[in-house]
Amino acid sequence: MTTLTTYAIVGKKEDVSSSIANISPSATPFQTMIKSEKVSARNFDWLEDDLRASSAAGLVEGADASMTAVSQPTTRSNVTQIIGESFQVSATSDAVATHGRAKSTAYNLAKVLKQVKKDVEKSMCGVSQAAVNTNAGTARKMASIDQQISTTVDAGANSTDPLTESKLLELAQTCYTNGSDPSVLMIKPADSLIIGGFASATGRERDIGSSQTLVNTISVLVTAFGSFKVVLNRENLSTNAYLIDPSMFKQCVLRPFSRTLLAKTGDSDSHMVVGELSVKHSSFADSGMITGLS
Repeated sequence: MTTLTTYAIVGKKEDVSSSIANISPSATPFQTMIKSEKVSARNFDWLEDDLRASSAAGLVEGADASMTAVSQPTTRSNVTQIIGESFQVSATSDAVATHGRAKSTAYNLAKVLKQVKKDVEKSMCGVSQAAVNTNAGTARKMASIDQQISTTVDAGANSTDPLTESKLLELAQTCYTNGSDPSVLMIKPADSLIIGGFASATGRERDIGSSQTLVNTISVLVTAFGSFKVVLNRENLSTNAYLIDPSMFKQCVLRPFSRTLLAKTGDSDSHMVVGELSVKHSSFADSGMITGLS
């Protein structure tokens, strides 16, 4: 055969996409919901107070004054946690032409920043950890939000049980009775399927009319004790569901995240991205959580 075909051509130019696909999740819903405040020490404190129980006793006519003991606020505390990551890029890596990115350093920096933000989310609401601040040889750890919520409902008698509507309503009622005003139900993705099934319970109807769209999700849950926006969090602690008031939580920053170019020791550049921060729940009795979920 004398016809030249592409199978025989030597030196064909490769066709590589100009973008790099990355489907790894990077959303951090809890951090997005709460505000930040500056702290000035690795151990920081705050005060919370409450009112005495209501009374309908009243006073007799002409009664002498009866002194009530003056209650004191409760001191709460947490510890800042250092979170960071380092990476090293050779000088040649930034000099050569690459697909999907202009410079390897810039691409990897953006990637690391997303990764450490996920680490912060995990430390705040994706684990159950008490504050750790023992010695210079041990990494400090912030107390996660489950350590700062005193209003709890257990999912059931077993060590792990699925989320139920009755347990959620029990928690909502307790929060309401406490005087709190939660507005967000933060759950793991699997629990959204359970909540979506609430609408199909006996005695409930959906009017879909002539719509050809089947909706099997609930984005806002309306109860007798308030309306709750349902927020899915991939980093959420799998055994817990949180009913929270985002305004009562703060991300406490001792050192904001920054990139430092480390000392040069050869034909490469070393970068360290690091920050130091924590989380604060202004009143432990405000929000609530369901524990022991499967």
